[in-house]
Amino acid sequence: MAYPELYLKKNEDKRLRKGHVWVFSNEVDTHRSPLDQFAPGDLVNIVTDDGKPVGTAYVNPQTLIAARLLSRKLNLSCGINFFKSRLTTALRLREQLFNKPFYRLIFGESDGLPGLVIDRFDRVFSVQITSAGIEKHKSFLMSALIELFNPEAIVLKNENSQRALEGLSQENEIGYGKMPEALVIEENGVKFVIDVLTGQKTGWFYDHRNSRRELMGLCRDRTVLDLFSYTGAWAIPAAKNRAEHVTCVDASAAALALASENARLNEVEQRVDCIQSDVFDFLKTARSDKRSFDIIVLDPPALIKRKKDFKQGFEAYRRLNDMALQILSPNGILISASCSHHLSRENLHELLRASARHIDRHLTFFGTGGQGPDHPIHPGMPETEYLKTYFCYVSPSL
Repeated sequence: MAYPELYLKKNEDKRLRKGHVWVFSNEVDTHRSPLDQFAPGDLVNIVTDDGKPVGTAYVNPQTLIAARLLSRKLNLSCGINFFKSRLTTALRLREQLFNKPFYRLIFGESDGLPGLVIDRFDRVFSVQITSAGIEKHKSFLMSALIELFNPEAIVLKNENSQRALEGLSQENEIGYGKMPEALVIEENGVKFVIDVLTGQKTGWFYDHRNSRRELMGLCRDRTVLDLFSYTGAWAIPAAKNRAEHVTCVDASAAALALASENARLNEVEQRVDCIQSDVFDFLKTARSDKRSFDIIVLDPPALIKRKKDFKQGFEAYRRLNDMALQILSPNGILISASCSHHLSRENLHELLRASARHIDRHLTFFGTGGQGPDHPIHPGMPETEYLKTYFCYVSPSL
């Protein structure tokens, strides 16, 4: 049976023709296809103003992103075989990239599943559904995961703001199986205990794995400060690779408890300190106390979540980098990152330049980083490229 049609206004198919997969509500011809005739998650055929087919999408009439394209074919069947096909395609890439089953398996639009993120922790899967379309077809997704992977547990990470925008529930739950008493993953040869059910996002941040590997080669006999350390993903590898001492700073007591446990797991607890503090407060006190560190990792959460928050968020990034530079040892290294899509690589470049000049330091970039290969970038969707990192060598003014 053919799906109902969602008509676009004149010329509103240009972005889709270039590869993008989102349709915004103001691009829909609501006279020919009123949005209120659809239920959240319904499948529709996208059609241009002059009747040319675009493809199959799922729709949510209540959100700014009114439709998300699943295929350039019409009337795509979205059952268990559809999900098995998309999961298998994504798995094929990850198995070429990694020799152990610890990676992001599905990265939304880049893997042909808009509104879905899945992180794999061996036989435990953390699933984050952020669109009504995936939610409506969740039973097929779960069946596909179970058939393909025979998982020990599938955790549904529902506690996020995007689900609220889509009108979906926000309670985390174990959707299948039973969680192990302790879940240990491995990244770059370092082991970590993680908390999938109550931890942030999916429970782990695989995206910085390559930049963390770069840090491991820089930190021998150096003092390292890991700001917004969470559970120690930067700090523990530094300590394991013979950093003289590592200081973790985070506002979350629960995250720091896991960081301490991970230090013990890797037998580096003697070289790791965990400090519960607001990062701005810590930096202010460290400057007053004339403390300094050889390497500082500044990896904050997204400080610009919406375009309209850019000015305030940019200033927060600027202040953080400015304050971090002031407690960096002479000839030290600052690793500065941003996961805010709305802060471009050029923006981060500029604020680092300005901060260095403001405090009269000579700053050069000797490396850059981005999201790992299990977070592939969709060439038609700039939104899928979000992570940027600069490795900075900072010396006294020349």
